[in-house]
Amino acid sequence: MKKLLLLLGSCITLSFNAQAAPPKPKTTPAVVDSAAIYQAAADSINNSFHYQQGHVLLPGGVGELTVPKGFRYLDSAQAAYVMHKLWHNPPQESLGMLFPLDRGPVSDNNWAYLIQFDPMGHVKDDDADDIKYDDLLEEMQQDTENENPDRLKDGYDAVHLIGWGAPPFYDKNQHTLHWAKLLRFGDGLDETLNYNVRILGRKGVLIFNAIAVPKQLPEIKASIPGLLANVSFVKGQQYNDFSAGIDEVAAYGIGGLVAGKVLAKVGFFAIILKFWKVAILALGGAWAAIKRFFGFGAKEAE
Repeated sequence: MKKLLLLLGSCITLSFNAQAAPPKPKTTPAVVDSAAIYQAAADSINNSFHYQQGHVLLPGGVGELTVPKGFRYLDSAQAAYVMHKLWHNPPQESLGMLFPLDRGPVSDNNWAYLIQFDPMGHVKDDDADDIKYDDLLEEMQQDTENENPDRLKDGYDAVHLIGWGAPPFYDKNQHTLHWAKLLRFGDGLDETLNYNVRILGRKGVLIFNAIAVPKQLPEIKASIPGLLANVSFVKGQQYNDFSAGIDEVAAYGIGGLVAGKVLAKVGFFAIILKFWKVAILALGGAWAAIKRFFGFGAKEAE
């Protein structure tokens, strides 16, 4: 950030010096390379973070991660800064973020996994083979539309569930679940991709939510095998460590995990949907803020 301020100060100094100097005939005005300034500011922000690779013990000791090939990890404190300060999302706790190796928080065409843990209890998977996901999608679409009046009343945009970006898939051997939803917010035509990865454990679920746009779906899908192969609950907290009569059982199974109905009843579903919309918009918004900071955004928009 100091580099940003120094760069800004240099720009201001040059501006004042130019105004104070007498006009010189036959001198060609200097051309400001706004794209270069823009890129320098973005590089400065991206390089200000401390990225990790290799083995990472997730906060709270709930799980461990070997950062997958092609990715780098930001710890929970830095992730909070990215999500709230740079991407303008509501403050919330996380276990960190995973970024593609060649992109940072304000890179062009960026996306990231936000990592969280939900201590919802042990999710039974008895219903996994019986779920008809096309029927579930129709129910989810209807539920989403039915909840829109309340969302609008609470100051959120209406949410429209367009369909599956990728249909739900549950691996009974690994106790992992992933699926993607295509969403549209308000009256806009742009679609948002919400790719959900869940790793079931003894007392809760590890969550990896990809913040992205639909065109990045192939890249995200390609990353999932490597992700799932490199993350696990710590010994004693894995799915098969469940102890009946001692451990709490979650209020819903695989179908409820996908539908999010229990979350919706406590009001969190509306927030998370709004949250993803703001996050996606902020991928571009962070760039816009840099442009405004250096005072050349308006010209480029013309």
